[in-house]
Amino acid sequence: MSQPQRDPSHVALQIALVEDHEIVRAGIAELLSRDGDIDVVASVGTVAELTALDVTVDLVVLDLRLEDGSIPVDNVAAIRAWGSEALVLTAGDDPKLARSAARAGVLGVIRKAAPPADLIDAILRAGRGETVPTTDWAAALDADTELADAKLSAREREILALYASGQKAQSVAFSTGLSKDTVSHYISRIRIKYATVGRPAATKVDLLKRAIEDGLMPDER
Repeated sequence: MSQPQRDPSHVALQIALVEDHEIVRAGIAELLSRDGDIDVVASVGTVAELTALDVTVDLVVLDLRLEDGSIPVDNVAAIRAWGSEALVLTAGDDPKLARSAARAGVLGVIRKAAPPADLIDAILRAGRGETVPTTDWAAALDADTELADAKLSAREREILALYASGQKAQSVAFSTGLSKDTVSHYISRIRIKYATVGRPAATKVDLLKRAIEDGLMPDER
């Protein structure tokens, strides 16, 4: 029997894997490569090795603890400066590092021991730019007492919740009875307030993270 042909228009998610244990790295890469929607284009042991490569990826799957002495905050910053976002894999043995990764702006934190289907789903969602509020990611944020209060007004919280949920400024304006320009002004002010307390929200994805962190969005687990 002939094998079904892949749709030539199908484009798989381009993934880079950063994991310093070669056997673990090979195992994860093999698992992900079985999924027709994921293409592992780079598999390395450090972020420095990754950022030296001339490749373009949709997402970096990053091991929380690397043996080169690097820390999650620096690794995530380097990955974002390189032009990608990160989803963190953790063994669950270092909540402090998980909290630091969550605060650094990763799209999610997921355990290495998660069922393969859950890991693949998390990668696909993060690869589309979605946050992945897993139990470990939510726990890291809940345990982080250092999340500064941006002191949003009730109206700002309402607008943030609507806008971060996926609505465009015009739709938020219709829902709130405000003009589109007024909504845009509110969103700019919300960004400034978060940046002022050290929780930058330069993109809509960042605003979604801030909304989840502050309990303005439902838990999507």
